[in-house]
Amino acid sequence: MTSPVRVIVVGAGNRGQNYSNFASIHPERMKVVAVADPRKFARTKLGKQHSIKDENMFEDWQCVVDREKFADAVIICTPDRIHKEPAVAFAKKGYHILLEKPMATTREDCQMIVQTCLQSGVMLSVGHVLRYDPTIHKIKELIDAGAIGDIVHIQHLEPVGFYHFAHSFVRGNWRNEAESAFSLLAKSCHDIDLIHHWAGARRCLKVSSFGSLSLFRKENKPTGAADRCLDCPIETDCPYSACKIYLDRIKAGHSGWPVSVICADSHPDVESVTRALRAGPYGRCVYACDNDVCSNQIVNMEFEGGVTAAFTMVAFTQEICQRKTSIYGSKGELSYDGQGIRVFDFLTQKSTKHSVQDDPPEEFGMGGHASADYNFISAFVSAVADSDPSHIRSGPEETLMSHLLVFEAERSRLQGRVVYCGETN
Repeated sequence: MTSPVRVIVVGAGNRGQNYSNFASIHPERMKVVAVADPRKFARTKLGKQHSIKDENMFEDWQCVVDREKFADAVIICTPDRIHKEPAVAFAKKGYHILLEKPMATTREDCQMIVQTCLQSGVMLSVGHVLRYDPTIHKIKELIDAGAIGDIVHIQHLEPVGFYHFAHSFVRGNWRNEAESAFSLLAKSCHDIDLIHHWAGARRCLKVSSFGSLSLFRKENKPTGAADRCLDCPIETDCPYSACKIYLDRIKAGHSGWPVSVICADSHPDVESVTRALRAGPYGRCVYACDNDVCSNQIVNMEFEGGVTAAFTMVAFTQEICQRKTSIYGSKGELSYDGQGIRVFDFLTQKSTKHSVQDDPPEEFGMGGHASADYNFISAFVSAVADSDPSHIRSGPEETLMSHLLVFEAERSRLQGRVVYCGETN
């Protein structure tokens, strides 16, 4: 029997906790041997869960790198702007790397990470977890099998969800580009990666993009509204009220996301959530925050061979991240509604529905990505255990290509013009 893959978790927040749960379910495959996080509560919680030795509990990831290599891999779930430094340092030390998406917040940092991993001979798996969703993976298999002939056009929608956007991109960690990244990179590099993946070996030639921050601006603050929802006399009329999103949920017994992430120093309950809303960022009025990232954006792409693609990200939806896709080919049409896949054949004029087995362990605690998170970490562990990078569906070079496409799209939006991919100005 082989020994479990030994991993270090750098960043013990929501994603770090989720991925490390794999070790609790499969202790024979993975063992968490160290954690680094400046927040005592998060660090201690993960340490207790995995019985980590006191000497392997770190406030700073740099202290881990300074030690002799004592694990096989590292899971990096730090804030977006703190991805490059640990990724490069651990790669140089010989650790295989699972890196939460986005890879980094600049094209130069992304390139540095990939270059270092390749030079160091370590595997890099970036958290484009949707590639590991069984239904979405089936789309790629159907395309490659010729189910709709040659691809002509791809339409893809990401409905972020009205309260999800308010939580993450107005009040939360991804609200401000200077502190995190622009929203197309932070939220939708998943989706640009999928479009790039479905387009196959074709290179994207040019891209255009438009988008803006709608509604969540100071000038739209209703008359009489307070700066905090707990103090607001018109809070009951606001769908984005923090009282509705967090306090009502915890009172109803729901302690999972998004409630679970707003109490940095304690487990969520009515008292701790109320304290967080009274003093923390998640209790602010959505019209009185320091947010500046786009709430809606479209990206149009042209690939080699005349294949076109159109992507839409929008905040103002009922559904939370239930992607919808239509792919039009020379012999048929494929549609995906977040549940199942339907293929219409032009010759027979018949539709075929495709379903897949999707049975992850209930105790994994995946949040919004169904079984994709579970399959993602499972594939990474297998890759390290078998010394076989073919388990990884989003490796360094291809991930870099789709990230660069995201940066080109944002350049198009900011400059108000069509960008030709690879141009130097």
